[in-house]
Amino acid sequence: MRLVLASASPRRADLLRAAGYVFDTLAVDLDERAKDGELPAAYVARLAREKSAAAMQRFAARAQQACRGPERDALHDIVVLGADTSVIVDGEILGKPLDERDGSSMLQKLSGRAHEVLTGISLRTSTGEWGRVETTRVYMTGLSADDIAWYVASGEGRDKAGGYAVQGLASRFIPRIDGSYSNVVGLPVATVAELLREAVSKR
Repeated sequence: MRLVLASASPRRADLLRAAGYVFDTLAVDLDERAKDGELPAAYVARLAREKSAAAMQRFAARAQQACRGPERDALHDIVVLGADTSVIVDGEILGKPLDERDGSSMLQKLSGRAHEVLTGISLRTSTGEWGRVETTRVYMTGLSADDIAWYVASGEGRDKAGGYAVQGLASRFIPRIDGSYSNVVGLPVATVAELLREAVSKR
């Protein structure tokens, strides 16, 4: 089996590596805007599916060009992992902040309350697709204006959903989580392992 992570996220790669997985990466470029009226769980699930499908399509195109030989045969051994993570508060999807002002606004919305982190997972082979949405509840302490200004200025949350990183400086603001910690970082590893076993058994 050849596992391929359809993401350029270093955090997802680090999580997979820490769990002992050997894999390749293949970043895909998609329009990640939510559709009108799209619910958060449906949104992350759709993007995960689209990412795994786009990566698999690239492998299939290569295999089609190779009429025969190892590259064509290798398509049957590939398992593509697509994932998408969003922070949800009051039903609003918080993606990556556009700028510092947007990052400050996100932290103000999250301050002193609980929110949800949703990750859509899609595992795809040449014969099928297996998906799931993992949800973790995260509790954040009340943040002062100085807290928010300090954190935004650090730049840590610039490329993170919700504008913060639970594994970094923002850990001082997170007293409790209910559910998978790795899900909040960007990939629920135990869920991936479960789906991988299912996908490999059905190949």
